[in-house]
Amino acid sequence: MTDVIGDVVTAVLVLSAALMCLAAGVGLLRFPDVLSRLHAATKPQIFGLIAVTADVAVNNFTLGTVTLSVAIVAFQALTAPMAAHLIARVAHDTDRFRPELLIVDELGRANRRGDRGA
Repeated sequence: MTDVIGDVVTAVLVLSAALMCLAAGVGLLRFPDVLSRLHAATKPQIFGLIAVTADVAVNNFTLGTVTLSVAIVAFQALTAPMAAHLIARVAHDTDRFRPELLIVDELGRANRRGDRGA
């Protein structure tokens, strides 16, 4: 009975990760500008990674596997938003976005005032 439950958990987690990958791909193709596409690329990627590492941790439940899975998710969850933020800054600085899609352009106001920051 436990093999059946393990297989069902694996199927659910892997299918949910695959759906997240599909959502990211569709978002990258369908969204109109860089800033929207970054959101589509980072959010599903993290959730898909969580699903895959959870599946690995559930199927091979040892202290080392769980620790490594948690470390992978933690570091990816820290670095993906920072990388997306830097890409968004560069897209804004090089005018590779659609300003009409923004509700408030706080970075544009800061650039005009000279409050660029570090």
